[in-house]
Amino acid sequence: MNSGALLQVDHLEVCFDTWNGRIKVLDDVSFQLSAGETLCIVGESGCGKSMTALALMGLVPQPDGHITGGSIHFDSQDLVQLPADTRRQLRGSAMAMIFQEPMSSLNPVYPVGEQIAEVLRTHKKLSRKEAHEQAIELLRQVRIPEAHRRVRDFPHQFSGGMRQRVMIAIALACNPKILIADEPTTALDVTVQAQIFDLLQELREQHNTALILITHDMGAVAELADRVLVMYAGRKVEEGSVDDILLRAAHPYTRGLLQCRPELKLGVLEARRELPEIPGVVPPLHQLPRGCAFAPRCPIALPRCGAGKPPLLPAEQGGQSNPFAHRAACVLLAADHVRPADQSIVSRRGSAT
Repeated sequence: MNSGALLQVDHLEVCFDTWNGRIKVLDDVSFQLSAGETLCIVGESGCGKSMTALALMGLVPQPDGHITGGSIHFDSQDLVQLPADTRRQLRGSAMAMIFQEPMSSLNPVYPVGEQIAEVLRTHKKLSRKEAHEQAIELLRQVRIPEAHRRVRDFPHQFSGGMRQRVMIAIALACNPKILIADEPTTALDVTVQAQIFDLLQELREQHNTALILITHDMGAVAELADRVLVMYAGRKVEEGSVDDILLRAAHPYTRGLLQCRPELKLGVLEARRELPEIPGVVPPLHQLPRGCAFAPRCPIALPRCGAGKPPLLPAEQGGQSNPFAHRAACVLLAADHVRPADQSIVSRRGSAT
């Protein structure tokens, strides 16, 4: 494990037993995360973002789901090899997760303060009174007005944005070293979304918490991310700094994601033709093509794209030995594949931003 990394994931594989046989839903996923760093994981629905988060938390659905390969090193221990009871102790204390839908994640029959206090009593062994007082303080930290009164309210008495703040309070109750936020602003209006992202940024800076943010919002990526990991069909297809991804995207899929968004010009939504879209859909994982999984949808695919899974290659010169270098899984990055006949393809790729 890299001595400077808080979390290091190496060649992670997750499989599910289905009617179609054993299907690999995560394939050779590797990345690392340092204290205080924000890593954004992006991609279409079904690409493996949430499953990556569940694997980190030890919440891969049982009995059909299995971590079948790789390692997850956190604080010098491999989480994959830990007994279930030890993983349970880490979950909620050293590592915490904010789930997509707060209404289905909060228990509707218990006051929100009791749900926060339960975490504190379980992991910090606080008394009932101490846990209640700390729950009020946590609600204040996530900017819920009149926290001393709202601590006794039930989830249905809160708006969607306020319920998400309660979920953040639960996740932060034990000052985790790693916070995973899985689409934390789903179904919230844009004003509340901005407030939630500002809150996450502020709490990260206050506690030096490492943040893994799963999102479709490229604006949030630009605002919060230090590094970005792009996933497609269960695989990592590109990784780099936020500037690498937003300004110098190398994989055609990443470029497609960046094009599928409205643009602002002088504060006004730019008037233009219909937004471009990536044709087709993410293929079923039991019907992936032999080579690059994105090739059937790629506007610049070549015959050799179907020859085998492309490895992650440096997107820029001098990146071979740098673990943080900008990399993408595209055969067009391989020097031996760039031939005179392909120059028009390379030129089109370069102008696709």
